[in-house]
Amino acid sequence: MIHPACSTLLDRLITRQAHVGIIGLGYVGLPLARAIQRSGFPVVGFDTDINKVQSLQAGQSYIQTISNDDVRQMRASRFAATHDFDQLREQDAIIICVPTPLTPAREPDLSYITRSSREIAQRIRGGQLIVLESTTYPTTTRTVVLPLLEESGLKCGLDFLLAYSPEREDPGSRTHSISQLPKVVGGMDPVSLQAACELYRGVAAEVIPVSSPEIAEATKILENTYRAVNIALVNELKILYDSMGIDIWEVIAAARTKPFGFQAFTPGPGLGGHCIPIDPFYLTWLARQHGQSTRFIELAGEINTRMPLFVLGKLIDALNAERKPLSNSRILLIGMAYKKNVDDPRESPGFELMHLLQERGAIVEYHDPHIPVLPRMRKYSFEKMHSVELTAFTVSRQDAVLIVTDHDLIDWQLLANHSRLILDTRNAMAGLNGPARIVKA
Repeated sequence: MIHPACSTLLDRLITRQAHVGIIGLGYVGLPLARAIQRSGFPVVGFDTDINKVQSLQAGQSYIQTISNDDVRQMRASRFAATHDFDQLREQDAIIICVPTPLTPAREPDLSYITRSSREIAQRIRGGQLIVLESTTYPTTTRTVVLPLLEESGLKCGLDFLLAYSPEREDPGSRTHSISQLPKVVGGMDPVSLQAACELYRGVAAEVIPVSSPEIAEATKILENTYRAVNIALVNELKILYDSMGIDIWEVIAAARTKPFGFQAFTPGPGLGGHCIPIDPFYLTWLARQHGQSTRFIELAGEINTRMPLFVLGKLIDALNAERKPLSNSRILLIGMAYKKNVDDPRESPGFELMHLLQERGAIVEYHDPHIPVLPRMRKYSFEKMHSVELTAFTVSRQDAVLIVTDHDLIDWQLLANHSRLILDTRNAMAGLNGPARIVKA
């Protein structure tokens, strides 16, 4: 017999009267809060970052895809942001959207998930639904989150409900928001599944129920590993074809004319974003716990991880051809976001490239119209470094320009006109003419 409040919760979810709390107001949590609030639920966002909370309370956004007007409209219609986790008691549904990085040993770091779970467990009451959205390895919901919640003395399926639903946020995209995408949901039991489906119904384009949290967790890992492996393939081919004098970009353009059996992936200076560089390592770690090896996936991770070194080697060769050592050369990085047209720097290869260049004595600056000041990063100490203005003078004084991210706002013709040497990792200079020497990398 389930807790009577769980039956009441289903009614409150169906009628949009349930109060929804979201832990983590980053690139996943804040857009999710907006979508859930727009579907009719009152929403409270929780974050330990006081700066984020204060920004939202002042009607200011810190994410490019969420405007200040969006925040003000949310606040005017049953949305609040807080760092007071005692308010979790008042929420009928709580969604966890916190980071899941890797440790220096490339093992899963679930500290944000465990911390959030303990915060909930200290305040959990009968009739609440808990949903984990953070990307993680299969079994996390059952073996990590569930035991922590049940330390409260309440039981899942009887007193509270628990589910997993992987986020599918695509930062910067106007066509891949949660309201436009199917939402996979796996519940710990049938009632948990039903409640979680009702939470997302009307928020997502479609709700896809699956048989367990493990299926939902494995779905997310498959989606991201699929991309990581295919990007590794074209990165490896780029290295091979470069040694043969073959343009990988022209090869991809020709291959994508095939109307079946091929999906185009593009190479780059390394992988970025919170998911693709990290999730395959979650899977390889899990495989080792089960006495298995995932050689194909591990190889893909190795290839993608070494791409900044390949780019560095190409830059050194290009400078050597002009009788310039890398040490004391002025290098301008174009783009520090992990992909074009976003302000998201998470795991961007630009940081590793900046580190490698500075380590070898180069004088490094960067320009990114979406990231005016470099934020604090887990592995790198470039905090407070400012984007330089992209002018003819700025460009002409550089020994080389290294294109990391191909934002649409970049004046590519200015680079072609005033640079001495351009190392292009994104094919951004295709079709442009000017005195600059352009090397594809």
